[in-house]
Amino acid sequence: MEMTPYQLANKTPLTLSPNFILPEDKRPNLSKVLPSDSIPIIDLNDHDIDDGQGPSPLVTKISQACEEYGFFQIINHGVPKELCQKVLAVVTEFFQLPPEERAQYLTKDHSKQVKVFNYYQKYDGIGKVTMWSETFSHPWHPTEDFTHLLPTNPPQYREVFAEYARAIGVLFDRLLSLISRGLGLDKDCLKRRIGEKPGLNTQANYYPACPDPELTMGMPDHNDLGSIAVLLQVEGVTGLQVIKDGKWLTVDPVPDAFVINLADQTQVLSNGKFKSVGHRAITNKLLPRLSLGMFYTPNNDTVIGPIEDLIDEENPPKYRKYSFKEYMEEFYKQEGKRRRVKEAFELQR
Repeated sequence: MEMTPYQLANKTPLTLSPNFILPEDKRPNLSKVLPSDSIPIIDLNDHDIDDGQGPSPLVTKISQACEEYGFFQIINHGVPKELCQKVLAVVTEFFQLPPEERAQYLTKDHSKQVKVFNYYQKYDGIGKVTMWSETFSHPWHPTEDFTHLLPTNPPQYREVFAEYARAIGVLFDRLLSLISRGLGLDKDCLKRRIGEKPGLNTQANYYPACPDPELTMGMPDHNDLGSIAVLLQVEGVTGLQVIKDGKWLTVDPVPDAFVINLADQTQVLSNGKFKSVGHRAITNKLLPRLSLGMFYTPNNDTVIGPIEDLIDEENPPKYRKYSFKEYMEEFYKQEGKRRRVKEAFELQR
């Protein structure tokens, strides 16, 4: 039986038309993706006592994952399973609303806080190819009220998201502390350097089933631009892939786990010790997939540069200082291409 094509908010049906088909050399080449290797899975219940004898086993595992992969999954993280299921259900409901209802959030204005949009890439000789997905983005906050910005339909969206944001706020504090300690810094250092009023936004990505995943991409290869992201994936559908040593690794959803990935500002603050790496989302032939990313980003006025305690004669600074606003201006300049933003702030050797 043929699937009814999913209708994007702009009423375009998702079909294998030229608008969605990648040029041959940009296709995902799924047969080359390594099925066996993946990113580390870290139990946050692991031994984490500061006994003065160097970093705890938990901090060591996180430090190694940040250095080698820039990605890891966490289990026993303290966010209730029922809450994760509720937030995935309510976000899925949003994407199943009629296109005209989702269309009220369509905008091309980067400054809009609440928006529905579609990722795309521009290719020489072809022009614009739209990714096989739809994205809904809005702010979140662990303690301040942000729910008046959110949809009233689905009816539970605001209540569920507020509860989820509170729990994720606690998790971010713990992760930032562990990553700071993994750099040999005091536990509050990263949080202080990212700034008192971080930009907090969420991005829900919906990837409808695709008749031929070899021809399309759900989200193109990219690096995250903020500092750290916490990603919740639906179980049972793979899609996220991470680059390591020039090869793509599949990040299979682990039950009751979050995917944690470092973004560009953490790589710069760590003076290149910890990695922000390229990742992408492929499509699935049989099942739709949903991922929900919560992002923690400096605000525009924050000055970012390598943390002084990580610089010495053997480790000179690899990046110049810049305001996050300057970073975002460079980000928008590279629209439609495979962005290489942090490279623009590297110091020449």
